[in-house]
Amino acid sequence: MLVGLGGVVGACLIGVLWATEPGLPARTAVSFGVLVAIGIGWAGFALWALTRKAPLYARDRVVAAWLGGGAWAVFAVGALVIVRGAPGGWLLGVIGGMGVVAAVNGWFAVRERGRLVRRARELRG
Repeated sequence: MLVGLGGVVGACLIGVLWATEPGLPARTAVSFGVLVAIGIGWAGFALWALTRKAPLYARDRVVAAWLGGGAWAVFAVGALVIVRGAPGGWLLGVIGGMGVVAAVNGWFAVRERGRLVRRARELRG
C-alpha cells in the first residue's frame, strides 16, 4: 500500500512541477514524463496486489522486482543519454549499484515464490 501511495504522490508532485514550468528543456520534460510513468506504474502495481482475492504466493514480489528492474533500465538508459558522452565514474557507480540491487531483489523474489509454491503443493497433498 505504501508503494502505491508513494507512486501516486511522486507522480502527482512531478506532474504539478512539470505543468507549472512551461519553458523546460526537452530532456527535462522527457525525464519528468518517465518519472510520472514510473510512479503510475508503482501505483498500478499496488492496486493490482491489493485487489487480488487468491493467495499471491509472493507473485507480488516477483512483479515488484520486474517493475524495479524496468525502472532501473529506463533510468540507466536515460541517464546515459542525458550525459551525452563519457559518463562520470559516480554515475556508472550509481547505475551499477542500482542494477545489482534490482538483480538481487529479483533473484530473491523468484526463489521465495518457488519455495512458497512448492510448499503449497506439499500441503495440498
